[in-house]
Amino acid sequence: MTVRQRKFVGILIILAILVVYAMAAVSLGDVLISTAPPALQLAYLAVAGLLWAVPAGLVIRWMQRPDRDRG
Repeated sequence: MTVRQRKFVGILIILAILVVYAMAAVSLGDVLISTAPPALQLAYLAVAGLLWAVPAGLVIRWMQRPDRDRG
């Protein structure tokens, strides 16, 4: 797979990850921390707001791999 093809597939994967992650984080936050103290809510929002970057970073690293020689 060429870099160009990986970038296209990677963008689709990242979009899917973000949609699923956002729905899960909102649902989980609504159930678990809606009645929690403000400090705990802030901690959850900080962690949940940054955690999506881990899988996205892995996909981006995969997207940027150089093409293999076809020789």
